[in-house]
Amino acid sequence: MAEFVRIGAAAGVPEGEMREFDLPGIRIAVACVGGRFHAFGGECTVEGCQLAEGTIEDGETVVCPEDSSAFDLESGEPLRGPAEDPIPVFAVRVEQGWLEVAFE
Repeated sequence: MAEFVRIGAAAGVPEGEMREFDLPGIRIAVACVGGRFHAFGGECTVEGCQLAEGTIEDGETVVCPEDSSAFDLESGEPLRGPAEDPIPVFAVRVEQGWLEVAFE
């Protein structure tokens, strides 16, 4: 069963923006789009660039700032290369104003 871990304040990720959180062994990025939070691996699968420094397109895609690879926010699947491998995605919830991400 997945365990939720508190990573930061929900207010710290404004609508239409992304923030990065460094956790032991993994970098997580969180995007707020349409009032919903999306949590995903914070590094591009091509060169390890920080996705939180990229952009959100069409409310559904995160774009790497270095190589323009695009990933689906829901599935993590690459939608545009050069990336061929998906980024991990995580369940995320808000509890009493705190963002919590599920890990297995």
